[in-house]
Amino acid sequence: MTTRTLTMALLASTLLTGAAQAQDVTLTIESWRNDDLTIWQDKIIPAFEAENPGIKVVFSPSAPAEYNAVLNSKLDAGSAGDLITCRPFDASLELYNKGKLADLTDLEAMANFSPVARSGWSTDDAAHTFCVPMASVIHGFIYNKDAFTALGIEVPKTEAEFFAALDKIKADGTYIPMAMGTNDQWEAATMGYNNIGPNYWKGEDGRLALIAGTQKLTDEDWVAPYRQLAKWKDYLGDGFEAQTYPDSQNLFTLGRAAIYPAGSWEISGFRAQADFEMGAFYPPVPAAGDDCYISDHTDIAIGMNAASPNAEAARTFLNWVGTSDFASLYSNALPGFFSLSNEPVTLDDPLAQEFASWRGTCKSTIRSTYQILSRGTPNLENETWNASANVIRGTETPEDAAKRLQEGLASWYAPQQ
Repeated sequence: MTTRTLTMALLASTLLTGAAQAQDVTLTIESWRNDDLTIWQDKIIPAFEAENPGIKVVFSPSAPAEYNAVLNSKLDAGSAGDLITCRPFDASLELYNKGKLADLTDLEAMANFSPVARSGWSTDDAAHTFCVPMASVIHGFIYNKDAFTALGIEVPKTEAEFFAALDKIKADGTYIPMAMGTNDQWEAATMGYNNIGPNYWKGEDGRLALIAGTQKLTDEDWVAPYRQLAKWKDYLGDGFEAQTYPDSQNLFTLGRAAIYPAGSWEISGFRAQADFEMGAFYPPVPAAGDDCYISDHTDIAIGMNAASPNAEAARTFLNWVGTSDFASLYSNALPGFFSLSNEPVTLDDPLAQEFASWRGTCKSTIRSTYQILSRGTPNLENETWNASANVIRGTETPEDAAKRLQEGLASWYAPQQ
């Protein structure tokens, strides 16, 4: 081999090696969901890497309670991962406003998500979106099918049928009609007020009207759900005032309660603990013929570190998150966390599929207090916890609770003044 030939060979080898190195990108994902580490490692990441040779992905979660502080420190220090798992609304919006999250409005995959799906990770005017929606949780009621069968109860569709079923369960005495306590307060709002409420305030119509200031919390559509909650007191069993969230979960999974006001995140845990068949129904409408609405609440998304040196590879991953392949993988690996994509997904778990099917029957909305309305003091979300628990306990009337919440909101939120 001549010197010239050897030089050319070495040059070619160097170029090939350089090309291989250029293609070999490693993306790191920051997340608070450390409970699903094995799902990412065993299912999600291998599926992506198989389709995208040359891009490696590392899932690097933090403890949930520490995530916001850890992530902010890493972003400020320039050591954060390329991909950032996004909590909904203000925490992620603040990161975007500080220039820490990249604008993803023009990402091809965004076409697969509705405005409601994007709302948790968009600017207030909805002009810019900065995280790709991954999953929501849906609210409704999980019930013990054995109990319903034994008592000859059909799934209630209207409020009247709902209370007739509760009366029948109570009269029989075998089961506590509903498992929910008011000790921890948040359940009363999350699985109570914001579960049944959208049927009264017409989902997004009412929620957006509250933000615009054209409706008030003292309007009938916002007081009526409290009137229903006030009736729940008679069906929650002895000592519900001191009953914690884990107490309620145990009452239901041990078969002692017939109905559980639920979030779909319960599905996996209930599957592991309950030895009876479960079903689910969406919040019964006030009257026959009314449109139904469900709280299909934006829960988790993923965005891009604006300072990532691997932006192109990160965008490839984010576009993949918007596909039906990812939606099916994620939704089946984590039953009860539902893809927010417009792409159809078939779920293996029948209870999860039941929840998801409501999207074809009812109109989706998100929790009324989560966007914009809880930025001031008093915090409307936390005040709604307290008001909902008080109304169920009977220590505050629906009208007084609504008046207090409205006065608190109007004290700092200009459109309500």
